[in-house]
Amino acid sequence: MNILSYFRGNWRSPETLLILTSLAMPLSFATWMAVINNFAVERAGFTGVQWGFLQSLREVPGFLAFGVVLVLLLVREQKLALISLLLLGIGTALTGFFPSAVGLYATTVLMSIGFHYFETVRQSLALQWIDKKEAPHFLGQIISAGSFASLIAFALIWLVLDLSGLKMEVVLLVGGGITVAIALFCWLAFPKFPERVEQHKKLFMRGRYWLYYAITFMAGARRQIFVVFASFLMVEKFGFDAAAIALMFFVNGALNMVIAPKVGKFIARWGERRALTFEYIGLIGIFIAYAFVDTAWIAVGLYIVDHLFFAMAIAIKTYFQKIADPADIASQAGVSFSINHIAAVVIPAAFGFLWLMSPSYVFICGAVMAVMSLALVRLIPENPSRENVAVVGRYKTAISAAE
Repeated sequence: MNILSYFRGNWRSPETLLILTSLAMPLSFATWMAVINNFAVERAGFTGVQWGFLQSLREVPGFLAFGVVLVLLLVREQKLALISLLLLGIGTALTGFFPSAVGLYATTVLMSIGFHYFETVRQSLALQWIDKKEAPHFLGQIISAGSFASLIAFALIWLVLDLSGLKMEVVLLVGGGITVAIALFCWLAFPKFPERVEQHKKLFMRGRYWLYYAITFMAGARRQIFVVFASFLMVEKFGFDAAAIALMFFVNGALNMVIAPKVGKFIARWGERRALTFEYIGLIGIFIAYAFVDTAWIAVGLYIVDHLFFAMAIAIKTYFQKIADPADIASQAGVSFSINHIAAVVIPAAFGFLWLMSPSYVFICGAVMAVMSLALVRLIPENPSRENVAVVGRYKTAISAAE
């Protein structure tokens, strides 16, 4: 089943809503990501330290994602997802109007609140609404939809910046505005879908999810090396302008649009353990190569391959879906996002100082993180379930669902 099939017939379905909002989110976030490196340097005169601090601030709402559970006491998940999408669009649209350190810090936090709360709730809704057997493929389709939207955004950004000379401020305004428009459409066009299982609306952590928490923490640490410093390397070391960054992101989007659904099928067939093992072995080599790369086209190749590995994160979500109590999904989506962002709050600012010493040190640390992640994913059982959550040595950790 392809993405367009969800828009035929009775298109007012949960699957269509997830696909449509997944198209809307990257129109803002991809625009912000493509432009912010150059906007921060050219308009606000950012150094590596200020850039690291900005990225740390961007991750604070992710660290506080556990607050989603508290908000759900007042607002249903579906409505919260659309409110978050609105905040993301508004924050992106306003970014170009505040070309200063304080202005960028403020708009980045607003944009980030929308992005992280939307991602948290979308993950929860997808795991609740989609059957376990279909989840890997459908989550791959969600990534594909997002990649398609990113593809359009990056293509337009490259065209308007490189060919027409349109200002970055206008690009940010348009990207954010389209996201706001789609969010409002979804608010008006779709019915309120009922919860299939009543969700726990309180904060808690379960001992039986310890491996999921650990893998999620390390994934957040690894992600920051890529998101914050890999693209900054292109600007600072190789002199890429905003149009070149957008073109690189365009290639990423095109490849992900095709590959992500296939990754979902690969995970469904080969299992989470093998898929994540493949990912982290590849990342060890990529980060080591980043540390010593001196040729622009090789760095671009590493960036593209690195980005493709992100689709493998589907396996972390489906592993949790298999071991979780269905009533825990909403609360644990917030908890896992907070865990994912513990390192994300610290790493950009701390590694910003490490960057001043040598960019190579940052990527060597990334390789070490990939080794640690590899050790953790090897503890995932071949067939994870609520009774089989982890393998330690020859023995499985089997903890009852009641724990």
